Amino acid sequence: MDKIRAVIAAVVTVATSAALLGAAPLNVPAPGPAAAPAAGAAQAPWPLGTVRTVGKLVGTYADGQLLTCSGAVVDAPNGSVVVTAAHCVHNPGEPRWQQAWFVPAYHRHGTANAARVGWRVTSAHLEDAWRNGRLPQALPYDYAFLTVERKDGRTIQERVGANRIDFEPVDPAKPTVALGYPATRPYDGEALAHCAGTPTLLTGRDTQQPNVGGLLLQSCDLTQGSSGGPWLQDYDAASQSGTVVAVMSVGDDRGRVLGRPLPDGARRLLEAAGGVLGD
Repeated sequence: MDKIRAVIAAVVTVATSAALLGAAPLNVPAPGPAAAPAAGAAQAPWPLGTVRTVGKLVGTYADGQLLTCSGAVVDAPNGSVVVTAAHCVHNPGEPRWQQAWFVPAYHRHGTANAARVGWRVTSAHLEDAWRNGRLPQALPYDYAFLTVERKDGRTIQERVGANRIDFEPVDPAKPTVALGYPATRPYDGEALAHCAGTPTLLTGRDTQQPNVGGLLLQSCDLTQGSSGGPWLQDYDAASQSGTVVAVMSVGDDRGRVLGRPLPDGARRLLEAAGGVLGD
């Protein structure tokens, strides 16, 4: 994570000091006293506790390191697809996790229990431009679809429901809520948090090229671990689902976060992840 931060901090900015928000390492010291938030930012736990179609992604590496991100179940023919950020699978030029589990409606389960209570990831689908690219140029491709197992003959979509996906162009003028599991101070990764507002669609007049086309939310203090979390519009409390218009990708130390919308070409990744599974 420090390497990624160093690579992009001076280049990929909304203003200054940008950094990927995901893949929070779990071998860091326990959070101490809450740090002062960025100006205008507010710590924002999700007031309803959990969202059953949104959850925590936990990956394990060969050296025993655990990394966490966020994700959301999305509608697919096989009922077994989660959308997240590509850097929640691996970073260009680096190994990916060996195993991963997605835990919907995660709430203080304890990350060590992810393999017991979660849904095992069976495949990951990313753009070649991300897999073979370099940071920061690859950031426009920071999205991925995961296929997860069935449990007791049922799909995750049958168990918890699913969100819709709106591919580009998306409407930036609609109220949007960003959800995820921030795991570094002032958060601990054990509870769902959110930011809400009307995002700004970034253009070449606003930011440097790798961020063009992203959605910007301000006054948001979500930290590492929230990457891959869905940016939802038209959220329905009854079904605990909405329409995914972006996934959390990049943030800075001034309370600004960027969601990466899914281009129309990403439909083929969803189709690959959402093919019919055998029992």
